[in-house]
Amino acid sequence: MIGTELSPSAFLDRVAQEFAKLDPTELSTLSDLIFQCYQTRATVFICGNGGSGSNASHFCEDLGKQTIRRQDFDNDQKRRLRVLSLTDNTPYILAWANDEGYDRIFVEQLKNLANPGDLLIAISGSGNSPNVLRAIDWANQHGLTTFGCTGFDGGQLRQRAQFGFHVPMHDMGVVESIHLTAFHWVIDDLFRRIGLST
Repeated sequence: MIGTELSPSAFLDRVAQEFAKLDPTELSTLSDLIFQCYQTRATVFICGNGGSGSNASHFCEDLGKQTIRRQDFDNDQKRRLRVLSLTDNTPYILAWANDEGYDRIFVEQLKNLANPGDLLIAISGSGNSPNVLRAIDWANQHGLTTFGCTGFDGGQLRQRAQFGFHVPMHDMGVVESIHLTAFHWVIDDLFRRIGLST
């Protein structure tokens, strides 16, 4: 945790340096993949644990609501993006975790809900969360597109996901914060393409 050794000013300067290391084409790819789901009526699934789980919920909420204009809220002819965070069905998660193991909490939901052509966005700072990797592996085997959001060295997720956004930083809090900031650009870009279209 770099903040234990840095002043607020130095901490913010260091985080700014990390933003400069990112590959912006990875974010463009993520936006393109989500927009493709919008066009084909495919579903976007998002998963993650802990802070990454919170980011999954936040990203899902924004994708569902912030990609359309307020004046279109009551317009039943305006297509909506199909998006679901796998972190938010608490009873389902607890049932699978308690009865069969925590590594099944995401993949078992995909087995119920996913179809070929859907998109799975998996968020893991370490890139090594077993439940995330299990979901990615199943999705790869069943015709979904997979996108991994990682930090540190990327772990196994960076290798197994078909596409990805990588933050090469060894600080979980900073990685999670950069992920969320990046997701907000994706939301803005999709609002331009979805919300502002006729």
